[in-house]
Amino acid sequence: MTGNHKDKSITRRRALAVTGGTVAAGGLAVAGYQAAFADTATTTAEEATTASASASESSGCMTLMSSVTEGPYYLDGALVRKDITEGKSGVPLTLRLTVVDATDGCTPVKGAAVEIWHCDAWGYYSGYTTANPGGSAPAESEDGSTADDDTYLRGYQIANANGVVKFETIFPGWYTPRTCHIHLKVHTGGQKEDGTYEGGKVNYTGQLFFDDTIAEEIFTLEPYAKHSGSYTTLDDDMVYDGGGASSGLLTLEAVHKKDPSKGYKGFLTVAVDPDAENTGAGSGGGGGTPPGDAPSGAPGDAAGGTPSASASS
Repeated sequence: MTGNHKDKSITRRRALAVTGGTVAAGGLAVAGYQAAFADTATTTAEEATTASASASESSGCMTLMSSVTEGPYYLDGALVRKDITEGKSGVPLTLRLTVVDATDGCTPVKGAAVEIWHCDAWGYYSGYTTANPGGSAPAESEDGSTADDDTYLRGYQIANANGVVKFETIFPGWYTPRTCHIHLKVHTGGQKEDGTYEGGKVNYTGQLFFDDTIAEEIFTLEPYAKHSGSYTTLDDDMVYDGGGASSGLLTLEAVHKKDPSKGYKGFLTVAVDPDAENTGAGSGGGGGTPPGDAPSGAPGDAAGGTPSASASS
């Protein structure tokens, strides 16, 4: 795997994100973890401690998360579920996200629907399995899984009373010209219906990012290593603006420090304005000029709508 990062050393900002210690970015505090792919039950006390830590970091709460585009790989109708892998192989990743109201002292946003979607280990998105991820990678159909080509690695979770949602997924791969990332939207005002989330409005559209050192180590493992080419680092990404946690940089903790293949736990507090509306369509976001065209192989209306050609990937 080759990269174009000018300095391979970890900055102090990223070192904090990797160690799983307290991260302060825009007044953000994150604390506490659970084992990757752990039991679904989480005690009220544990979640209350997390919410309290996030809310009490400063009297001014924290800045709103930086909104960016939804990108050309978005599809409507994702399922409400915790495990979104559908058998896709890769390094396990457990995400624990806490949604808080930045306009009201970082109080939890109960009932918020958090939607995420991301590529597989070789850079392919469900619904777009013929879109070229760049570099050299096997065809998506060669991965050997039984995943549904229209739904894998997409899903919703509904925030509990402490604003917490959890997802079980895999560490995303990469595709040209982007760094490793996960897309997300925060919805409010709708409801679960027919296995998905309907109605309401989108309050926030953003992306989650990963420390370069961890990502590049994972990309040497199977099945990621079958995708060769030039990986875009955080400093050179067109979307990530260097703002740390308030720009979506996850706090990561290895399940087994000496064996990254065992998986990671990712943790972030997402501060939103529940009264705002931000679909992410057509906005450039911080970090560079988006590509002018949707990816080749994009589905039409039958697969959930034609993606916005102006959106960054």
